[in-house]
Amino acid sequence: MHQQSNINHIQRISQLVRILGFPAPSHPLIALVDYNNVSMEKFPKGQKISLDFYKISFKPTFTGQIKYGQGYYDFEEGGLAFLKPKQIVFSPEETESYEGIALYFHPDFIRNYPLGKTINQYGFFSYDASEALFVSAKEKEIIANLFTTITNELDNNIDSFSQDVLVSQIELLLNYSNRFYNRQFITRKAINHDIITSLDELLNSYFEDENSLKNGLPSVKYISTEIKLSQRYLSDMLSSLTGLNTQQYIQNAIIEKAKEKLSTTNLSVSEIAYELGFEHSQSFSKLFKTKTNVSPLEFRHSFN
Repeated sequence: MHQQSNINHIQRISQLVRILGFPAPSHPLIALVDYNNVSMEKFPKGQKISLDFYKISFKPTFTGQIKYGQGYYDFEEGGLAFLKPKQIVFSPEETESYEGIALYFHPDFIRNYPLGKTINQYGFFSYDASEALFVSAKEKEIIANLFTTITNELDNNIDSFSQDVLVSQIELLLNYSNRFYNRQFITRKAINHDIITSLDELLNSYFEDENSLKNGLPSVKYISTEIKLSQRYLSDMLSSLTGLNTQQYIQNAIIEKAKEKLSTTNLSVSEIAYELGFEHSQSFSKLFKTKTNVSPLEFRHSFN
């Protein structure tokens, strides 16, 4: 463990387990920590922490708030949060009631398995903690059973089959989480509808205020920062509800704005491309034709 730029960088799971006051894990690359038996004061309050391994937190109940990046999360109903290696988290600023289990596993633990290559496809490792998975009672039971299976496997004598069993349980946990996140996108439609409305207003004002002239095309990073969601969560939410990722959604907004200018102004195609933030009019024309199957001029002529 070493400090760098005031970040407590923990390289090995055994280091973390030792800091938390537990004996060395039975396997150096994977461990389960029961936070019911840990004082949250093991780390200085508000300290930045970076881990070189994955973390999946399961909190059946939770009170208080924990800072994560720029936001906070609250698990009164219980839920799951996911952390990928090198992601910065903060230790609690105040003493809190914190219950639950955390599964830690090193990338090397899954490296020689298909999961080692596919784990990046589980987008929720890139979500902010405020975008955590809130589970229903039935879902909570499924997750709890998986954690129990993993606990039992780690408590037994590690043998030549242990890693195969554990990796398959982790993969099952991630696949269920995928399913439950998709359910969450649907059941929180009212909240997500408000987000989409805010997104539409943001894109509209971006062009109306001529930000495109100063800053070019609106980027996924800009949009997600303004909406206050992680890039991955916003994209997954939009895909679930509209069938489009964020980049495609932005492109559709650009095309709608282009159609408006082509049908209601006498601006040339190059002028419209410039106003929308394109560096080259050819790029605009190519995107327009890809999206509409006609060129900008053909679209304009259809109105005359």
